[in-house]
Amino acid sequence: MPHHSQQALSQHQAFPGWSWVAVALALPIAGYIGWKVGGPVDTVETALIGGTLTGAGFAAVQWWAAKGALGRAAAWISASAVGYGVGLAAGAALVGYDTDIGALALMGLVSGVSLGAAQALVLARQGKRRLAAAWGAAMPALFALGWLATTAIGVSVDNQFTVFGAAGALLFMLLSGLVLARFSPSPTPVA
Repeated sequence: MPHHSQQALSQHQAFPGWSWVAVALALPIAGYIGWKVGGPVDTVETALIGGTLTGAGFAAVQWWAAKGALGRAAAWISASAVGYGVGLAAGAALVGYDTDIGALALMGLVSGVSLGAAQALVLARQGKRRLAAAWGAAMPALFALGWLATTAIGVSVDNQFTVFGAAGALLFMLLSGLVLARFSPSPTPVA
């Protein structure tokens, strides 16, 4: 392996750092705020309102925790708010607002596609194409897994929350952190 390739690999972190742990806290907190303001996710309107607030809340913490890897705050947060609001509204409507495990996994998949596409577009516009592709591809799976984890531990998902709870948030934080660390552009070495 050429020396510059080894050097580039050694500069990638295994995880974005301790600040990324805040994402696990932000998801249920932003979700609770979105749910309290928008109401239970049982109509397109409540899903749009709650999803938009939830998306903005956890995206703000993602942006802060990523320490510049996600670009400008306004672009990241606004794209995430719209992407998640639209995705949650579409996913919830697609499953008829059901809360069984299969319905929640499908809703997570759909909301993750919308969110991932919106966030990937922000990253691609900044020239971070590798991260954009990986991030956009990961979000559908991570949101479906988040709902599966939350449902599996017995959270009362019948309350029609805007996002999964702590178990899903921990899983999301760990896996998205790995994606961010692996696919973020390497810092330019100082010669």
